[in-house]
Amino acid sequence: MTDTSTTHRPGLGPRLRHRLQDDRGSATAEYAVVILAAVAFAGVLVAVMRSGEVQGILTELVRGALSL
Repeated sequence: MTDTSTTHRPGLGPRLRHRLQDDRGSATAEYAVVILAAVAFAGVLVAVMRSGEVQGILTELVRGALSL
């Protein structure tokens, strides 16, 4: 992905202009953000699952399923 707004700025040097146009590694950064969000969601899910009320509900659900 190339940002055309940075290509015609007269004050930018050629190295900086090239760096701003280069999108290598952007997919890796996007994957990292998705992984961090998944880890954060997993942490919240673990905290919810450890609560006594949720454990009781799940225990009753499993007992009901096994008693069929």
